[in-house]
Amino acid sequence: MVKCNVITVDALNLSGHPQAICFINPKHPSYPLKVEWLKRRFSEGLVIKLLYLEGEKRPAGFIEYVPGDQCWRAVTAPGYLFIHCVWVNAVKHKNKGLGSMLLEACMADAVAGNYNGVAVVTSSGSFMADKSLFLKNGFKEVATDLTHDLLVKQLKNAPLPFFNNWRTALKEFRGLHMIYSPQCPWVARFVSEVRESLAKLGVAVTVTELKTPQQARMAPSPYAVFNLVRDGRLLADHYISETRLMNILRKEKLVI
Repeated sequence: MVKCNVITVDALNLSGHPQAICFINPKHPSYPLKVEWLKRRFSEGLVIKLLYLEGEKRPAGFIEYVPGDQCWRAVTAPGYLFIHCVWVNAVKHKNKGLGSMLLEACMADAVAGNYNGVAVVTSSGSFMADKSLFLKNGFKEVATDLTHDLLVKQLKNAPLPFFNNWRTALKEFRGLHMIYSPQCPWVARFVSEVRESLAKLGVAVTVTELKTPQQARMAPSPYAVFNLVRDGRLLADHYISETRLMNILRKEKLVI
């Protein structure tokens, strides 16, 4: 059996576990954005756990979750824990059960906290572990919207979480918008890097940071963390490359 240690990261030991910021170089401008975001969220019940294998200095995986009423997705899930992200280095540690170990740590917190269960949104377009990990660990798919699946593992007979009506929010946007949250530091990094490129191309875009979980739950897409919107249409709803962004803008005839 794999020998490992699961460490809970908090405001006091965060500086000693830089990989908690999704393996972004601490010298990159997006790194401190996530650090400050985490420091504000810890007081709201956010938990990050890193899984270290014996003899290795870098974590093999991590999980991030919050109480459901503090989740940064367009989901209503009071009384549940809500997983934002779970990741395992599949290149080095595939099929070792590490993802399941992280889910077990989350479920243990749900039991200890007397929660109704645990919920998560997975996506075929996200970097997070896909829904197969959750299904084999007893989660059930309760809703699907676009490429996103809402999965739940219940501990009690309670009302199920559900997707919010994000399409109503979507209709309100006119012009080109990027609406994002630094909950994913890779998204924050992307936004900071493309703003200058778009300005040089003369593309007018309104960039809006979602600053509270309440704002995120009313975002114009189920995933909420990144939204590229034009005139009430959702052009992209998860992290994309700059190449992909330019292809979208060409299709929209905003760049040549």
